[in-house]
Amino acid sequence: MKLITAIIREVQLDNVREALIEAEITRITVSRVSGHGRQRTEELHRGQVIIPDLIPKIKIEIAVNDAFVDITVNTILKSARTNGEQGSVGDGKIFITPLEECIRIRTGERGGTAI
Repeated sequence: MKLITAIIREVQLDNVREALIEAEITRITVSRVSGHGRQRTEELHRGQVIIPDLIPKIKIEIAVNDAFVDITVNTILKSARTNGEQGSVGDGKIFITPLEECIRIRTGERGGTAI
């Protein structure tokens, strides 16, 4: 089992969500987050150029069995890019971490069947 965490642009959420549903990945958690990496935006405030520290992003978390890791990652990669095959700075990141245990609260099921 793995936990896939993707940080993407806010405007790409609908594209990514629809692509995941089409790939039969329907159980996701979405959060609004802020951060920055290489992407920088400039704003004009009272005649001065200001570079904000934090940029709004979307965090998607998906717990998957090992067989669905590549499908999930490839779906996010294709649907989150904003400039075709090359993408753009600020399109986001994907993190894959081991998931030690998953427990369904309602039934008490554990492991891959609980996902």
